Amino acid sequence: MAAAPPAPAVTRQVGSARPGGQGRQLPGELREASRCPVVDADGRSVPFEALYGEQKAIVVFVRNFLCYTCKEYVEDLAKVPKAFLQEANVRLIVIGQSSYHHIKPFCSLTGYTHEMYVDPQREIYKILGMKRGEGNNVSVQSPHVKSNTLLGSIRSVWRAMTGPAFDFQGDPAQQGGALILGPGNEVHFSHLDKNRLDHVPINTVLQLAGVKTVNFTHKPQIIDI
Repeated sequence: MAAAPPAPAVTRQVGSARPGGQGRQLPGELREASRCPVVDADGRSVPFEALYGEQKAIVVFVRNFLCYTCKEYVEDLAKVPKAFLQEANVRLIVIGQSSYHHIKPFCSLTGYTHEMYVDPQREIYKILGMKRGEGNNVSVQSPHVKSNTLLGSIRSVWRAMTGPAFDFQGDPAQQGGALILGPGNEVHFSHLDKNRLDHVPINTVLQLAGVKTVNFTHKPQIIDI
């Protein structure tokens, strides 16, 4: 996939300590979260810090694997070429909060081939201050979500009902976020979602991490259940 045209100037926080930005200081919380386990698609557990300790990483926490906004956001994350990440020496990692058994089906559904883990007890979510519930006073629209609320919610429930077991694949009230971490405990950027549509635009995160941006308008998105 070709790189996108130059992105407009970034106004979000670059760094961990500047006031007034979308990010927040996390070094203390990050040190605590670093020891928490995350689990891969095969059930192997590694400490959270193993994901960013030696290399810069974009880490995206999603609400749950049945959430239609998460599905559509991850479908666009799947379009980030591995070559772009390798050239910048950056990892792209998605973390959910379900059982690890749901990772492979969710990757298959979204076409996502980068790294994915789960935090089944939501320990990292809690330590990093990711909220539960919707911030109804915040009006935002994710550029990566194509479905409207009603249609998207119906599809989420349908996927739950037609799965092997009726399972919402995580706490449905949990919100997510995006961070750029590492190497070590360095925090380059952090954004905690206020509601299900409060996603950081993917090209913003890529640009902040030093990764080439992507033109997401090349292919029409076909939305199915």
